[in-house]
Amino acid sequence: MEFSTLEWFLIALIFVWTGFVRTGLGFGGAALGLPFMLMIEDNLLYWLPIIGIHLLFFSSLTLSKALKKVDWDYLKRSLGWILPPTLLGVLGLVSLPTSWLVVFVYSITIFYAMMWMLDKAIHSENSWVDRTLLVFGGYVAGTSLTGAPLMVAVFARHVDKHLLRNTLFVLWFILVSIKMSTFVMLDVTIHWQTALMLIPVAAIGHVAGLKAHEFILHNSRLFKRVMGAMLLVVSSIGLAVSVLNGNF
Repeated sequence: MEFSTLEWFLIALIFVWTGFVRTGLGFGGAALGLPFMLMIEDNLLYWLPIIGIHLLFFSSLTLSKALKKVDWDYLKRSLGWILPPTLLGVLGLVSLPTSWLVVFVYSITIFYAMMWMLDKAIHSENSWVDRTLLVFGGYVAGTSLTGAPLMVAVFARHVDKHLLRNTLFVLWFILVSIKMSTFVMLDVTIHWQTALMLIPVAAIGHVAGLKAHEFILHNSRLFKRVMGAMLLVVSSIGLAVSVLNGNF
């Protein structure tokens, strides 16, 4: 891809933002970053391998000294419900029309944005709801890496708060490893140079997110409302442009 100087500047800002969200919240880097990326280049198969490389790199850094602070028991039990739909989602990503997937990402993001703006949360109250959210979250994660909020609703109910972020990082590492392996097997172009070039930029957001993690946790309601409003505007514009261009 050839981008203008302004586009590269905006891409750099977006990756600072995704790094900040990923470590600040413990999830949501892709969900809160992809809508902005798609405004610049509406090709999921361009951005997702780059996001995947970053997630593997930064989650490894975060977990290198924290593997003892992971709820391995619940993680193992949940993977049986998450992995099969994740694989189906990855296959859908490489076979469905790009325009459909772009609309899908904007629609999912608008749903999250409205939930956050209205201060509503996805709740899980019983085992069958848990399984449904894990299955659907796994499929959305396989398709676009934006399934985190659905799975977090389940993990937050079963995993102690002090273990939650690290447990989620291990989950993202596993899912992205599967996704990247599938990309390689299916000969999807992976823009390694671009991903490596953007790592120092994303590192700025990563460090800022680590420092802001506790503050965000204690002010998560306000943070999500502001982010929800921003995402609603951006994703609505993106969805409208896609529809007007005849992409759906």
